Amino acid sequence: MANNKEKTYWPHMIVGFLLFGILLAYWTVKSAISMPVQESNEYMLKYQMADIHINEITQKKIAFDKEYIINIVDVKTRVVTDNIHSNLPAPKSVILSKGKNSFYYQVTNKDGVEVSDANVTFALTRPHSVRDDKVVENISFVDGKYQIEDINITKEGRYTLQLRAQIADKIGYSQISAYLKL
Repeated sequence: MANNKEKTYWPHMIVGFLLFGILLAYWTVKSAISMPVQESNEYMLKYQMADIHINEITQKKIAFDKEYIINIVDVKTRVVTDNIHSNLPAPKSVILSKGKNSFYYQVTNKDGVEVSDANVTFALTRPHSVRDDKVVENISFVDGKYQIEDINITKEGRYTLQLRAQIADKIGYSQISAYLKL
């Protein structure tokens, strides 16, 4: 019998790789839990409901857009300079103020006649989060405008102003970027 006094380190290396893999799996799970996924509220619905009924939503939106227009009025906007590397124009965004904010919308037909009997819902939301959403339903029509009064905004950052107007079986949407800078 040969006396083999050389040590092999293969078993130690296999155990080391196994422990390293377990450590990476633990780190991945811990990182994923610390960054929770936020639901989307596109079309002012939960993502699953919007996904299920997207064909109906688009048909109602197209029918609404053929007859009606939604405009936000009496707000300060900031002009965003166009990105020279993009073909898309930069939309204007609303400037918010800290504290109480009011928003006024007009829903008109293509001839410019105001529509006073629309069922209007408003939502102030932050992109990628539904935690700070403020939703106002059944907005009243006063002085030719749909008025959303006394929305309190305290956190600095980017917001989205969403409005849904339903007239008969037609539904229109307005989505405008807004910013609060302290």
